[in-house]
Amino acid sequence: MPNSSSMAQFLLLAFSDRRELQLLHFWLFLGISLAALLGNGLILSAVACDQHLHTPRDFFLLHLSLTDLGCICTTVPKAMHNSLLGTTTISYTGCAAQAFFFVFFMSAEYFLLTTMCYDRYVAICKPLHYGTLLGSRACAHMAAAAWASGFLHCLLHTANTFSLPLCQGNALGQFFCEIPHIIKLSCSHSGYLREIGFLILSCSLGFGCFIFMVFSYVQIFRAVLKIPSEQGRHKAFSTCLPHLSVVSLFISTIIFAYLKPPSISSPSLDLALSVLYSVVPPALNPLIYSLRNQELKDAIRKVMTGVFQKQ
Repeated sequence: MPNSSSMAQFLLLAFSDRRELQLLHFWLFLGISLAALLGNGLILSAVACDQHLHTPRDFFLLHLSLTDLGCICTTVPKAMHNSLLGTTTISYTGCAAQAFFFVFFMSAEYFLLTTMCYDRYVAICKPLHYGTLLGSRACAHMAAAAWASGFLHCLLHTANTFSLPLCQGNALGQFFCEIPHIIKLSCSHSGYLREIGFLILSCSLGFGCFIFMVFSYVQIFRAVLKIPSEQGRHKAFSTCLPHLSVVSLFISTIIFAYLKPPSISSPSLDLALSVLYSVVPPALNPLIYSLRNQELKDAIRKVMTGVFQKQ
């Protein structure tokens, strides 16, 4: 009976058994990853270099881009490697590292999105106190708390998961190492219950953040509707739309992936949903945030112009 100490590798879920489709997945993932790297890299450069973007909203956007880069660099390279070479294996150490960093970046992103919701709430509902409540020190503390919470969250789950004895083989029903799929290979009842306890704690914390975001947006919409001019209402709402779109994409794909009815579950659907919540958002988020932010678009244009002029 294999256990966590003797198992040398895991088998990841292949996108297809046909060589042509494997290469297609490689090129598709390559395109998505390049788009994510370019988009988030431009946002990082623009926010860091442009003085007009040294605001709390853009400060948190910079950290969000870091989590997006982390997510895409955690899952996609190994999937591309396996598709290109026609393999499905990943080492035990590599699987542990992938699971750790994926949970870390996803958790930090969720906490950052909660913090960014607070930023929009203060900006619209308490504009006179914006500079006081979201000063540079407060922003740094909130960003550090988001990263630290993500680290603690992933440390608890990863340490517990990879301490479990595994006796159900080594085949994961996912294209990357994800903790729920690893737990399915466990034969430890006590360890399984311990992980369930961690999951309940995580879900409670996540639900608390969700309730906070819902409450904040209720207050935001109420404040926006009280603005007398239509132009003022449109301007206020447009500052919230990117964040609301990113949060909706992030939460809806994860909820549907994990809470969908078993009757509609299938390997192909599970694979498509896992791509939607782990690979697509890092590529779409830069586009969503730059569409309605003219200052950000101008700063990105300056960065790109400067790069081309140096060549």
